[in-house]
Formats: sequence, C-alpha cells, structure tokens
Amino acid sequence: MTLTDGPSPLMEFTEVDPEEDCICGGCNARRRARLHAAPVHEGGHAAARSTRRRAAVLVAAVGTAIGGGTAAAAPAPGPTPGGSSTAQPPRTPQGEVSGLYGQDPGARSATPQPAAQPVTRARIIQRAQAWVDQAVPYGMGRYWSDGYRQDCSGFVSMAWGLGSSQTTWTLPNFAERIDRNDLQPGDVLIYNNPANPQAGSHVTIFGGWTDSSRTRYVAYEQTSPGTRKRSTPYAYWNNSGSYLPYRYTGLSGGSNDGTGSTGSTGSTDAFPGAAEFGPGANNGYVTRLGQLLAQRGGARFYTEGPGPRWGEADRRATQAFQLAQGWRGGEADGIPGKDTWDFLVHHKGHDIDAGTPPPSP
Repeated sequence: MTLTDGPSPLMEFTEVDPEEDCICGGCNARRRARLHAAPVHEGGHAAARSTRRRAAVLVAAVGTAIGGGTAAAAPAPGPTPGGSSTAQPPRTPQGEVSGLYGQDPGARSATPQPAAQPVTRARIIQRAQAWVDQAVPYGMGRYWSDGYRQDCSGFVSMAWGLGSSQTTWTLPNFAERIDRNDLQPGDVLIYNNPANPQAGSHVTIFGGWTDSSRTRYVAYEQTSPGTRKRSTPYAYWNNSGSYLPYRYTGLSGGSNDGTGSTGSTGSTDAFPGAAEFGPGANNGYVTRLGQLLAQRGGARFYTEGPGPRWGEADRRATQAFQLAQGWRGGEADGIPGKDTWDFLVHHKGHDIDAGTPPPSP
C-alpha cells in the first residue's frame, strides 16, 4: 500500500507482525489490533483480520510521522478488581499469563499485597475452598477481588499463592511431575490440548481419593458457571488418559510436607501425640489426618474440608478406619493413636470399605 501526496509517493508500508518486545507506539497499536481480532476458529475471517492489522500499521505509522515518533493511541481500559472487568476479554478459553488484576506480570503492583504465607497443603485446600464458598463465577477475562483471573489456571495460581495468573501450559514450570499413586491434596491434574493449545485445556486440584479403589477423587476446579468441589472420576470426565499429575515445588518444608501444626517443627509423618486431636483441637495435624483418611476412603464423611478444626467428621472417619482394621472397643474410639497414625501415614492396613455403613454419630 502506498500513501501519496499529489503525484509523488510519500511513503510505502508493508504488513509486518509486531515485535513482542518492542515498546514503540506502532507495535503497541498493532498488538492491540491483533488481540481484538477474532481468531478464525471462533468465526473470524483471516482477510478481515489482516485488514485490521494493515489499518493499525497505517494509523500507527501516520501517528508516528505526525506526532514526532510517538503514536497517539489511548491506552485500553484495564480490568478492575472485585470480580468484574471493563477490558475487552481475551478470545481464548484461558487468558494469557498476567499479573494481579490483569497487570503486566513484569510490572510492580501498585496495590499493596499481604505478606506471603508459607504454602502448605492445608493452605492450598483452604484457599481453593474459599472460592468454592464464594461461588466465584467463571470468566476468562475477569479478575476476582483477590486479583486472580477467574479461569481454571487462575484458580490454581491463586490456590498455590503464585504472584500472577498462569496458564495450563506454564503451571508445570512451577511444579514437578509425580506418579498417580503419589497424589496428595493440593497436587493438580493438568490436561493440555496439543491439537489446539488455546482450547480444551484444563486443570483441577486434587483433594483426596473418595474410594479405596482410587477410581474417584475430590476435585476442586474453576469451570462454568463457577468454582465447584465434586467427586470426579480419575482423571477427569473427558480426555482422562491425557491428564498428568503435578506437585507444586514451593510447598513449605519440601514437596511431601506442608501440613504440620503452626509453630511445630519436624516432619508430620511422626505421630504428634493424642493431645493434637479431639474436641477443641485446631492445628495442621488435624488437616493432615483428614487428608490421609480421605485417601483411604473416608472422604464421604466430609461435607467440606478437611480442615484444621477438629469436628465430628474427623472422629467418624477415624473410627471407620480403625474398624476397617478389625480394631474394637478402645482401639476404635475415633481418636487417632500411634498405630492409627502409622497405618495412615505409611499406607498400611485396609482402606475404609465404601459399602460399610458409617459409624453412628
């Protein structure tokens, strides 16, 4: 295309893709044009998108020539906190990597952030449950009041306490691959669609096995219409064979730790003593107990959690596990002793039979 002033050509333009790291006004304008153009697989037309890009090149270049090197383009409105956004939503099933509230991930946030807390398994599940309780609506281009994008990968980024909203393709950069049999609450299952990287990918948070055969698990996930917690067939309802298990490498105390009592030291695999359990107990060992019981078939006793505050669900699940070992009387009182803890931590003995009626309240 050629611009002319009278019979003589003034300048000539060719269509080029914007440089990703260039900050000049022209490239900024072209990137905005490329972002807002609908992709072909969603009904957009390749020729129309090309026309928009050429128009953006022309406008940016003319602005540069007239304005002395800076394109006079107004910045696009940014997303606002609180679960809504005035910005044009991305036209992909999951947003791109972004900072809190949709800011540039490399920019320093102007919003004061609370001091980072140690990332433990209990903390991951608590944060995930908070979105479940709030029924956070699904939105690929929206950001919740805590700053995280309201899609599946933004949900996991929030639960893991990352300082930005990642994607299903970048979350593995913060994790390590594990075996299915090593899954523990707070780990995730990721599916990336190789045929169309921008569609169909998904991630769920593993909350514990719901049966002794390990064919179903409690899944925390962000999916339309909003955050949910439900029993899910392993690994998922569809594309089951393509989901891969991962563990966040930033877990406090190491990849297999992270649910110890606040202020306590040492591994949570060691029995902490019966005083840490029972009515009035509120600590990380109670959470750890509930998670272990859920993996051995006790998830059906919990309508929420497991959490750090001792409750009737913990007692009944513990008693069901003790009865499954053939223990009776004082050995099956619903309070974990050293043997109960040892069997759970080291996966010994029998799982809770899904067909056995739960102990009476």
